[in-house]
Amino acid sequence: MSKTESAVSATYFSIIGNTVLAIAKALAGIFGNSYALIADAIESTADIFASLLVLFGLKYAEGAADDNHPYGHGKIEPLITFMVVAFLVTSATVIAYESVQNILLVTPQKPPKLWTLVVLAVIIVWKEISFRIVLKRSKETNSSSLKADAWHHRSDAITSVMAFIGISVALIFGEGFETADDWAALFASGIILYNAYLIFRPALGEIMDENRYDDIIELVRIKALEVPGVLDTEKAFIRKAGMSYHLDLHAIVDGSISVAKGHEIAHRLQDYLKEEIPNLNFILIHVEPGNPSEI
Repeated sequence: MSKTESAVSATYFSIIGNTVLAIAKALAGIFGNSYALIADAIESTADIFASLLVLFGLKYAEGAADDNHPYGHGKIEPLITFMVVAFLVTSATVIAYESVQNILLVTPQKPPKLWTLVVLAVIIVWKEISFRIVLKRSKETNSSSLKADAWHHRSDAITSVMAFIGISVALIFGEGFETADDWAALFASGIILYNAYLIFRPALGEIMDENRYDDIIELVRIKALEVPGVLDTEKAFIRKAGMSYHLDLHAIVDGSISVAKGHEIAHRLQDYLKEEIPNLNFILIHVEPGNPSEI
């Protein structure tokens, strides 16, 4: 299975799981008198649309390079991540607003039902499993948008944990604590916003071509010296695009050799790096003249 196929299958898993859970949470929240569960359902609904966006981004990023996009279509991944973050922020805002409205209600509210705790326990376990599965796929495929999708699952698990705590407080302490699950939902919205920032920051770095890949650059330098004719390396810049990286590398060769020989070494280096570091896609080698006796 290719990286794209693996990422797409993980996204389908997210869409199906979030759809089932959104319905289950909404029904449990309505009939179980729990706004925390309804808030959870709102987030899961946003997650469905976010996963659909991720799916679109993965499909689009798979497109081959063309005249208008000579480096491929991978940059759509961080753009999709921004949109996923927007869904997270929107759902957190809606949850916070509704929680405050419920807390400020003058009329007494019915306490949540005991059985909603069972529903939440099942949801927490499932969402944590989903988080680990999708996060593992995101690491395997090097997909930033899939990583954002994974953190949607973790955020959902967190809101469910908060809801579990809130409902437990309301049931244990009884009258006067009916809004405990609303406070839990409000607290969860803050956690969702924080996670949204954690997802947004690396995606911003990706689209701004920040120097965030020192480990890969170090590996490139080590592998480059294994190619006959390469004396050393100078400048090395890496940009991430989708699930792969673009490399600009200055390679030092013997300054006394012909241009044709230097060109041949550069091509050997390019082929070797692609073979040894599969995540490298476009590689540009600039040949620098050097003196073997000085290196």
